[in-house]
Amino acid sequence: MPKPPLTLYLAAPRGFCAGVDRAIKIVEMALEKWGAPVYVRHEIVHNRFVVENLRDKGAVFVEELDECPADRPVIFSAHGVPKSVPAEAARRNMIQVDATCPLVSKVHIEAERHHAEGMQIVMIGHAGHPETIGTMGQLPEGDVLLVETPADVAGLRVRDPQKLAFITQTTLSVDDTADIVAALRARFPAIVGPRKKDICYATTNRQAAVKAMAQKVAAVLVIGASNSSNSRRLVEVAAAAGCGYAQLVQRAADIDWRALDGVRALGLTAGASAPEVLIDEVIAAARARFEVTVQTVETAQEDVEFKVPRILREPA
Repeated sequence: MPKPPLTLYLAAPRGFCAGVDRAIKIVEMALEKWGAPVYVRHEIVHNRFVVENLRDKGAVFVEELDECPADRPVIFSAHGVPKSVPAEAARRNMIQVDATCPLVSKVHIEAERHHAEGMQIVMIGHAGHPETIGTMGQLPEGDVLLVETPADVAGLRVRDPQKLAFITQTTLSVDDTADIVAALRARFPAIVGPRKKDICYATTNRQAAVKAMAQKVAAVLVIGASNSSNSRRLVEVAAAAGCGYAQLVQRAADIDWRALDGVRALGLTAGASAPEVLIDEVIAAARARFEVTVQTVETAQEDVEFKVPRILREPA
């Protein structure tokens, strides 16, 4: 029986960004330098496949620093950590390696600069997300206020509306964030924004590719973890762009193929912490069910690369 036809549109860019690639490389280089085990506070990036692969190589993932022995290296995840964490690691004389994405570190520096100028900070982000916790933890409690929606802006109680600045989590929806920024500027006309947008290039590029792809397809699959902010935003962006079915899946085995019955044009992308091997896995699963034609929807090219910390480039 012949297989039904399916045009599979691949978003480009998709998958690993420079910050994720750097963070994974940091764990691998730390294992090479100091041997196993190496401890990692929180998932190095939000992807189970990546985490399990590194665990198999000798990385031990923990949620808090007190779970780490003082005589083994500890790595801080790409999402960043509050200042109290490296301070405690230093107090315990631990070898520490910071895998915070440089674009997240840029937001930390912005917050500190605004604070030094006497401003209170409004952070646009998701409550409980490690990046939000880490960024808010750069300053004393109460100096950073969190908003998640335009409605939250109306309830803000600030010290001085003339001395306000805003920053954002790097993995947010570009369109949703624009709505919140507009609400902030409407209520607090003097509020100061970042010199350059805080949402990272990879998040912006992946969302733009999904918007372009959504015009061509009946359904979109996003490869990524349920706790990956940028992956979840891609699902939302696809739906907002008019795609009738947008689904987040960790890998091919999680796809509900029955929901795709009758679909002849399918979009496929991956969050910034999902490796290309998982895209390949989905394409292979599609080929087992359909006569697949692959087309690429490219909206940008990326050549960003970040250096690993000096401690990993020095002799053991």
